[in-house]
Formats: sequence, C-alpha cells, structure tokens
Amino acid sequence: MADLFFFGTLRHIPLLELVLGRSGDALKARSAQLPGHGVYQVVGQPFPAIEERQGATADGVLVQDLSAADLDALNFYEGGFGYELKPVAVRLADGSYAEAEVYFPEPGMWQTAEPWDLEAWAAEWGALSLRAAEEVMAYYGRKSAEEIAESFPAIRRRAASWLAGQARPADPEHNLTKDVIVHSHTRAYLNFFAMEEMELQFRRYDGSMSPVVHRSAATAALASVVLPYDPKRDQVLLVEQFRAPVYISGDSRPWMWEPVAGLVDPGETPEQAAVREAQEEAGISVQRLEPVAQVYPSSGSLTEFVHIFIGIADLSDVSGGGGLAGEGEDIRSRIISYDALMEGIDAQTYQDMPLVTAALWLSRHRERLRAGHS
Repeated sequence: MADLFFFGTLRHIPLLELVLGRSGDALKARSAQLPGHGVYQVVGQPFPAIEERQGATADGVLVQDLSAADLDALNFYEGGFGYELKPVAVRLADGSYAEAEVYFPEPGMWQTAEPWDLEAWAAEWGALSLRAAEEVMAYYGRKSAEEIAESFPAIRRRAASWLAGQARPADPEHNLTKDVIVHSHTRAYLNFFAMEEMELQFRRYDGSMSPVVHRSAATAALASVVLPYDPKRDQVLLVEQFRAPVYISGDSRPWMWEPVAGLVDPGETPEQAAVREAQEEAGISVQRLEPVAQVYPSSGSLTEFVHIFIGIADLSDVSGGGGLAGEGEDIRSRIISYDALMEGIDAQTYQDMPLVTAALWLSRHRERLRAGHS
C-alpha cells in the first residue's frame, strides 16, 4: 500500500476518481500541506508544477492506502510527462506529520509563473481535463505512458471540440436521452487523429428504434479556415501543401490548393486561431474576419467541425509564412484575382471543400466587401 500527496489537478476529486476507476468515497483522503514547497502555474499550460520555495507551503490532499493497481493507473496517467515519485513528509490539519510520496517534475522541465489556484483551474479547465482523461484512461493497458504523452496535445484538442459540441443548441425535434441508445463505445485507435466505434440505436422517422448498428468515426478537433481577401485589389491568397490523406486515398494530385487552415487550440477561439494561422502559414495580418459557415465537412465519417472565414487583409503586405517546421509543414502561397478564383471553381479545379464554400460565399458578398475600396 502507498500514501501519495497530490498538489495539482489530481486534487480535483472527479479527476482522481476517473484515473483510479473508483469513487472518491472509497478513498482514504484528507487535506495536507507540504512546507517549503509551492504550487505554481506552468507557463503556456493548463496545469501547475510543484517547486521547492523557502517560506512557501503547498496545499494538497493526502490519499493513503493506495493499492498496487492504483499506483499503476496513476503512473500511466502521470508517467509519460517526466514525473517521478519522491518521498516527503506532509503536515496534517492537527499539526502532525505523515510520510508520503509526491510526483515531482524533472528539474527545469517547466517554466512557472504565479501561484496556482485549484478553483480557478476547475472552472476553466476541469471539464476539458475530465474529457481528456476519459480518452487517456481508455488506453490504459493498451498504450504506454510515453505514447499517451506524445498524443496528449491532440487528445486535449479533441476534448475541447467535444465540449464545444455539447455547448451547441440542442435539436428541438430530438431528445438524445431517449432517441439514441448506446450499447457499446470503443476507442479503437489513437494517434494525431483517433478512431471511435459505437454500437447504437437511433429513433427512426416512424417513431420506432432502429436495429443495433455498428458505426465508426475518425475523431478530430475544431478547425479554423480563413480565405484571405483584399477588397481593394480584388485578390485572394491560396496556400498549397502536400496532404497525406489525399495521397493515401489514391488521388494522383495530393498537393492541394486551399485557404489557410489550422486546428483550434484549447482555450483559443476559432477567430483567434484563424488570425494566428494566417500569420503562420501565409505571413498575413488579418484586419477583420467575415464568418462564412460552421460545418461538418464529412458528417458520415469525420467528427471535425470547421469554422470558415473570409479574412480581410492587405495582400500587398505579405511577409513570412510557410508554416511551422516543427509541425512538418511545407507551404507555399499564391495571390490570384477573384476572377481567376471563380474560373477555377467553375472548372472544378479545386478539390478542397472549405475553399469552394468560402469562394461561393465570397461571390455573394463581394460587392459589399468592395464598397469603398474600388
């Protein structure tokens, strides 16, 4: 049996319950403190780190009598992120001390900032962390902790996308608690994308329930797409890059002309992602965004939900771009006239659906956007 002191996100009992796979009521847990240490926000991340700091005190929870199976689950959840258990003496509410172990990060692993606040974290990141942990723990016993850590940014993006879907207005014609019955849910594959499978029934239009059907979905995150448009010059900017899925499909033209596009990071709005991606991929400073559509590009197979924009920009001032080498991007751009764009649309030259969608929207709103610029 082992006694652990939790100082960070695992102080959030619903998260600890999920990782351990059992109720917090069954845990022998009580408040404790670790003198000479502080808990601080990690810069650029939604979690804290613990550090030795003279005069500081780290608040936390002491969980005693954890089993070998509990430790194995905790090591799986924490182990891929460079944490290691070390012995400490924690102070209890009555002033006595107890021996325990703490997950410490590798020295110098994180840059920290202000003291961390559990309640503020739970309000902003608690739901996302629980959803991400569900996916992580679904691979317990099937993946290594290191493999999970490698995929964790994508897991967090998928969690944020799922929460965004939950927040959209409900279908007034269907009650999901009665009109869909899930018999099994399997997370079958994990990488940058993932694959989930369900056996389910759904309400048919005659009021009866369908037979149990097996369905799969490639799960992806929220994405933003922005077609840069210069209303003064009546020009658009397209980017071209190699698309492995198109090549894998057997298509002989895997280099695709597209709008600027990228994934929405957790804590980021689709608008912020669009502006960021325009700078990273094309070297463009977007002046304002015109919303085009919010759509599933392939609702029969892919969970990706795409926010499409027209980005008003000065295309005489393009600098940088090309994508991020660290993400394996190799991107070139081209500025063409509106007429050339629409000729390509009519000739079905372009294969990227968000580009076609944005171009057709632009054809309806072009005169409004150009007013005062001609």
